[in-house]
Amino acid sequence: MGARVRLFVGDDWAEDHHDVEVMDEAGKVLARKRLPEGVAGMAQLHALVGAHLGEGEEDAEVIVGIETDRGPWVQALIAVGYRVFPVNPLQASRYRQRHGVSGAKSDAGDAHMLADMVRTDSHQLRPAAGDSPEAEGIKVLARTHKTLIWERTRAVQRLRHQLREYFPAALEAFEDLDAPDTLELVGKAPDPAQAARLTRAPAAATSPARRRRSSRRCTPGTWASRRRSRPPTPPPCGR
Repeated sequence: MGARVRLFVGDDWAEDHHDVEVMDEAGKVLARKRLPEGVAGMAQLHALVGAHLGEGEEDAEVIVGIETDRGPWVQALIAVGYRVFPVNPLQASRYRQRHGVSGAKSDAGDAHMLADMVRTDSHQLRPAAGDSPEAEGIKVLARTHKTLIWERTRAVQRLRHQLREYFPAALEAFEDLDAPDTLELVGKAPDPAQAARLTRAPAAATSPARRRRSSRRCTPGTWASRRRSRPPTPPPCGR
């Protein structure tokens, strides 16, 4: 079993969005992103965190600093098992003074400060309580939601690795490996040889909306031409 992964998240929130930064134990910035408020933003946060975890999600600890201790967003963070430390403005101001952080405020800068603060000073902060009836009511659903997103992120990473090894043209052809139309076409042509034989008929069987998206990304002809522009690659093991 590998070492436990610890990630630190700074969350600078506003009414309709969250600016977040993910940092590792050494203080290295791993990711920054602006997320929408609500379920869609929470899903993106789980995906952002999941992209930097190992295979064993149970060995991960995620610590979040945010300048509020209430609201459905905070309760959802607690419910999935993240450790949440509310930071009040006075604590944030003292941290900036102590560490010589510039006084010029920005959303991205505040997210960085919050991530670094819970990384170095969480022992001086009080974690948010998560035992309210509302938090208990959504705990199972929220944790299942997070787990499914982490599993999807790992599956896409494995797929990307396998395609890079024996079918790199597919990576160039598709922007989003977890898009339904991408997975459908890769399933019908999982290796270069089958992609070369693929016609427009299978693609035409998809819905009109998917067909329009696919036509903008790639067609079987362009996919095959990209394959021919590369030296032959061996088929995957077992074929």
